[in-house]
Amino acid sequence: MLKTILKIVGALFILILIALFAIPYFFEDQIKAKIAEAINEKVDAKITFNGADLSLLKSFPSATVTLDSLIVINKAPFEGDTLVSLGEITLNMSIKELFKGKNEAMSIDGITSKNGLINIIFNTEGIGNYDIALKNNETKSNGKSEPLSLKIKNYKIENFKFRYFDESSKIKMLIDSLNHEGVGDFAAQKLDLVTKSTAKVSLNMDKVNYMKNVALSLDAILGIDLEKSKYTFKDNKALINQLPLEFDGFIQLVEAGQEYDLKFKTPTSSFKNFLGVIPATYAASLDNVKTTGDFTIVGFAKGLYSDTTIPKFNVDITSKNASFKYPDLPKTVQNIIIDTKIINETGILNDTYVNIDQLSFRIDQDVFNAKAKISNVTENAYVDAALKGTINLANLTKAYPVKLDKPLSGILKADVTTKFDMQSVEKSQYEKINNAGTMSLSGFKYADENGKTMNISTALVQFNPSQVNLKQFNATTGKSDISITGILDNFYGFIFRNQELKGNFNMNSQQLAVDDFMTTGDTKPSENKKAEAMKIPAFLNCTLTAKATTVLYDNLTLKDVSGKLIVKDEKVTLENVKTSIFGGTIGVNGAVSTKGKVPIFNMNLNLNQVDIAQSFTQLDMLKKIAPIAGIINGKLNSTIKLNGNLDATEFTPDLKSLTGDLLGQLLSTTINATNSTLLTALSSNIKFIDLGKINLNDIKAAITFKDGKVNVRPFDIKYKDIKATVGGTHGFDQSMNYNLKFDVPAKYLGSEANALIARLTPAEATKVESIPITALIVGNFTNPKITTDINSAVTTLTTKLVNQQKDRLVKQGTSALTDLINKNKKPGDTTKTVIPKTKEEVKAKVNEEVKKKASDVLNGFFNKKKKPVDTTKTN
Repeated sequence: MLKTILKIVGALFILILIALFAIPYFFEDQIKAKIAEAINEKVDAKITFNGADLSLLKSFPSATVTLDSLIVINKAPFEGDTLVSLGEITLNMSIKELFKGKNEAMSIDGITSKNGLINIIFNTEGIGNYDIALKNNETKSNGKSEPLSLKIKNYKIENFKFRYFDESSKIKMLIDSLNHEGVGDFAAQKLDLVTKSTAKVSLNMDKVNYMKNVALSLDAILGIDLEKSKYTFKDNKALINQLPLEFDGFIQLVEAGQEYDLKFKTPTSSFKNFLGVIPATYAASLDNVKTTGDFTIVGFAKGLYSDTTIPKFNVDITSKNASFKYPDLPKTVQNIIIDTKIINETGILNDTYVNIDQLSFRIDQDVFNAKAKISNVTENAYVDAALKGTINLANLTKAYPVKLDKPLSGILKADVTTKFDMQSVEKSQYEKINNAGTMSLSGFKYADENGKTMNISTALVQFNPSQVNLKQFNATTGKSDISITGILDNFYGFIFRNQELKGNFNMNSQQLAVDDFMTTGDTKPSENKKAEAMKIPAFLNCTLTAKATTVLYDNLTLKDVSGKLIVKDEKVTLENVKTSIFGGTIGVNGAVSTKGKVPIFNMNLNLNQVDIAQSFTQLDMLKKIAPIAGIINGKLNSTIKLNGNLDATEFTPDLKSLTGDLLGQLLSTTINATNSTLLTALSSNIKFIDLGKINLNDIKAAITFKDGKVNVRPFDIKYKDIKATVGGTHGFDQSMNYNLKFDVPAKYLGSEANALIARLTPAEATKVESIPITALIVGNFTNPKITTDINSAVTTLTTKLVNQQKDRLVKQGTSALTDLINKNKKPGDTTKTVIPKTKEEVKAKVNEEVKKKASDVLNGFFNKKKKPVDTTKTN
């Protein structure tokens, strides 16, 4: 019997499980339709969601409906803006709600949502994008019952982001990492809602940041009167960072806006309350911190928040003769006095004012005081402030556990007063800005996360009515030392309005290493990651007149550097920059810009008397343009115009992108032909020139380059009375295609050819031209291939010479022919000379003797010097 009962119970249990899995499939479409209908009945916006999933197991015995990716998109005048985006929203309801009829409303007991965004925007006309509810006369229900009924007992949102932007007032607020939940019976008209909330808040007004990631939390019981829309604070505890606050009073929604009657205060007067205000990034544990004195915040807000008014309020922040000391640190901060009030007495936002009547503290013997008044906050904020005192920066980390990678050191002194309004700052109306006093920093030492150090021995700033004068700035970093003086024109515009930092400066340095000022990434070298791309700051708009005895850049050492640098719009323009290098001087005019994705540059270089061996060895750019290092010794005058891309991290030219031209003149030069495979091969093919004795002085050449290709325009070289014209192209990859044209006088053909010329009459000799010889050079600089037309050129000229003699001999007859035959005989030849008798026999004999003489001339020319190496074919 018992077994039978157990079998029946087991079977029923299995049937129930099967039902719990199966039932949702019968109701999903119905629920999805009701949700879509409920949304469309209420809002004028584009609503989408991926689907509705029903589960009876997640929260049994309740049913759970989950909507994925619910998105609300605005219509005009905010067409296309996202109002709400919910990654997931879950509705809890009783299972019996699933069995209600088509025209019956489903009751929702609980709502949970995750990963949401709420984006509230007010345009310049004061219209908000959240007002998407259909008006009563626009609803589509036509008297039908509501498809969904909210009888919520609990709700919860996780990881929400709330954005608020008012285009007219330029107020931006971001509530991030928002988590909130509430439990209460909303079916009742009056209820107590138990809530828990945490968030991080950032606030900007115009371009000024007032809060950044301030941590807030609130655990509160809210008394809610749904009929009167009134929310009353009962038991509650709030934290701003670690500062505790308690609230008393209510907020009520009325037709014109919200009515406030709130009071708030710190529940205790311990000075630990002040330490709790410090943002979490810089905060430390307050356990075992010894404090004296008090710190209190007391305030109220009372009145209507509407389109034109805000509640009147008063916030009083006070501390008297307080101190604190952390247990593990040697220094105590003493004599702390804070007297600050934030007040609005009219309900008009612009009438809010802030009075910091006193803010002072002491560490050891160093006392620091500040006071300020800020008024007219929204229309044209006016600031009247004063700073006076001394801070030993090393004592900051000895008194408060500041989280720094490297300790600070140095003495900061200030005695400054300032009065200004924001409109004068924005419009650069310096005459309305009143500054006075000085600020100095000495003995400052700082090391960044990559180990680069900056030591400022002295910095002195003088505040004048219209300018900030950098009277002195002496610093060292790495291998560099710098000394700067100058004027800042719009210091406050830069600080308060994110405007450009304008100024004119003079800099002097004994040694400046460019690497010391390169921007690098925050990764360690062992991580094998590239450094960050170097960027010229967009906020800089200044001129720097610089002089440096030595500048170290890449592998170069530049001496006596001077010139002007103009920094503006992420671009540095160089004017009349001069330096001594490579035994001569280089002048530079041009610009470097990092505004685009890839840094670019354009430069005009003027090289004067620079050493060829040094410059064409140490500069990759010149080495690629003209690979003559080690081959030509001497000096060079040149003008180079070039542009291209820069490597983003090293700031060196990307040779593949180079475009430009070069005009050069060689001075006091000699050639080392043995150092060049190309010249050695050329010497083997051209016997009539000794390349080591060519005079290149005053040779001028014009070169253009683009896309890794160099084009050398034809230029002339003289060797004795031989003229050569050189031109062609080569690539940065060392490939080449050159054409050498020689104009060689016939006398270089040797004694045999000269003997022929000597036999010509003066009139015939003048008709003998020089030989045009062409050499083609291809391949590359380490493995050149050379072809010449010397054979055909010499043969042509020799034939021309002997033909002239032939014509004369035929005319002169047999006696002249006999002389030619006898002269053509080799020593020891005793063969009897046979003299032809007829004209035809004379011509035949002349042709025979001419061919013999031509053969002798060619043999004499090509065999007068033995080729050391001859691996190329001549035509």
